[in-house]
Amino acid sequence: MGLFDRVKKLGIFSGFFSVSEEFYEELEESLIMADMGVDTAVEAVEELRKRVKSQKLKEEGEVRAALREILSEMLELGAPEMMLDGKPAVILFVGVNGVGKTTTIGKLGAYYKKAGRRVLLAAGDTFRAAAAEQLAIWADRSRLDLVRHEEGSDPASVVFDALNAARARGTDLVLVDTAGRLHNKQNLMNELSKIGRVIDREADVSKETLLVLDATTGQNGLIQAKQFSEAAGITGIVLTKLDGTAKGGIVVAIAKELGLPVRFVGLGEGIDDLSPFDPRAFTEALL
Repeated sequence: MGLFDRVKKLGIFSGFFSVSEEFYEELEESLIMADMGVDTAVEAVEELRKRVKSQKLKEEGEVRAALREILSEMLELGAPEMMLDGKPAVILFVGVNGVGKTTTIGKLGAYYKKAGRRVLLAAGDTFRAAAAEQLAIWADRSRLDLVRHEEGSDPASVVFDALNAARARGTDLVLVDTAGRLHNKQNLMNELSKIGRVIDREADVSKETLLVLDATTGQNGLIQAKQFSEAAGITGIVLTKLDGTAKGGIVVAIAKELGLPVRFVGLGEGIDDLSPFDPRAFTEALL
């Protein structure tokens, strides 16, 4: 159910649409319930008030379009495409356990291969035996190169070897998995910084760092994003399990409060169920 439908179902319009104080209050509450966060919801509704007044909007369709425009503007951050102009370019994936990070890497590898890039996967999660195996399955499935070490190896050394292998093979893009980390574990964050330094030492390598978040975690996802951003220099978000938009407002909260663009969204379990994020299509679905 879209936000406007949810507001109308409360019966406050008596059969007709009215831009009333009740409407604004119910809309604000609905935005908060959609995990947009209090500050972001209040800002969006206040901006809507201004536009309704200045543009003399009265019809439901006009008000809906104005709100869609406001939310789209909040989501349209930075360049629409990632900067992957190095050879090889590197995308480092971070996030807590259980968000679908390894699966996302496999899907994104297939996505870029289909786009004509030569892709190599690096199994930087050396603490969880199943992680490397899972990534190997994705590599086989998509016919991608994979660099992995034994369980318990130094993740930074895996990344170092992956970069050398990428150069030797003429690879365009290296996708690096990392151990799922609780965002309050300082030693694991330090290790993440070590991996980043290995990549940064390579002068000809461009790097993006994507935080993978589970859309169903709501405001906890915002907390994760804040702490990972401080520790790892996040450049974008991948939102998984977004098979419905009822709670998808967390996307707007992250974009607005942290200035981080959402790069991709995972919509299902299939290899092709990962798509570049389209702010306007998303807000259309949300509303």
